[in-house]
Amino acid sequence: MKKDIHPEYYPEAKVVCSCGNSWTTGSTRPEIRTDICSACHPFFTGQMQRLVDRGGQVERFQRRLEQAEGLREEANERLQSKEQRRRARQLVEIVDEEDVEAIDLNEDNEPEE
Repeated sequence: MKKDIHPEYYPEAKVVCSCGNSWTTGSTRPEIRTDICSACHPFFTGQMQRLVDRGGQVERFQRRLEQAEGLREEANERLQSKEQRRRARQLVEIVDEEDVEAIDLNEDNEPEE
């Protein structure tokens, strides 16, 4: 091993959990603090109901998915409505142009007095 490149190793590093549980292990840090350990984690304690109640991630995702689907449907309806209005405007413009052409043709065919 090369000298002076490795961190200092603490064979008696103390690990402290937020639940109050503590133990010793080897580490490059003298003290380690954790939020959860095997003494308080629901999977290891058998209190899986607590974990499920706190989760709710699937339900939140399903709600967001439903909201997104609703917004997507509204956007499609607005787009279809906009397209119908655009087509109606085009038809009005076409009819107006035909009337103008018909009037122009009638003016050209009138006999001069």
